Amino acid sequence: MPLDFTAIDFETANSSNASACAVGMARVRDGRVVATAGWLIQPPPGHDRFFEINVRIHGIEPEHVADAKTWSEQLGDLTDFAGSDVLVAHNAGFDMTVLRRACEATGDVHPPFEYVCSLQVARKLYDLESYRLPSVAAAAGFIDFAHHDATADALACAHIMIHAAELVGAKDVAGLAAAASVRVSRLEGAVPVTVQPALLFV
Repeated sequence: MPLDFTAIDFETANSSNASACAVGMARVRDGRVVATAGWLIQPPPGHDRFFEINVRIHGIEPEHVADAKTWSEQLGDLTDFAGSDVLVAHNAGFDMTVLRRACEATGDVHPPFEYVCSLQVARKLYDLESYRLPSVAAAAGFIDFAHHDATADALACAHIMIHAAELVGAKDVAGLAAAASVRVSRLEGAVPVTVQPALLFV
């Protein structure tokens, strides 16, 4: 199978994992980025307050999302773009929890996506002082991107996985995960989770 996947990144409005305010995605086919997409999101009601610290990080303010689609309205666009791909994210535990918690907050159902964490892959395959997204992306040859712009971050994540696959000669995501000794996990349905702070950015 070819190296096909969709990289994804969320930005959040506050410390609630359900407070998605932006998403970015990058589609990879046969080891090449072939499409990107990204948009702002109105966070679910009750999770829509914007914390100053989050705004300082990503620059998204309440007025920026005033005319954006709600989580429920945009979920179809997100799932259509990702299709049946394995999702990849840098610190995937955070992004997958955002996806799950936002759906729980709105009563929406998400597909049981499989996913891999590029941060875990990087820690196994690269020898770096820092494994934050900009540092790993630079090691993969992808530099000077707008960190915390969701689409730019998803694109950086995609390039990390492409480069990592080249390092180990992996032909697909499963092969790369095996070479790096990391799991291909599955995003299950509505399962109680502990809300993690949305301030642990990478």
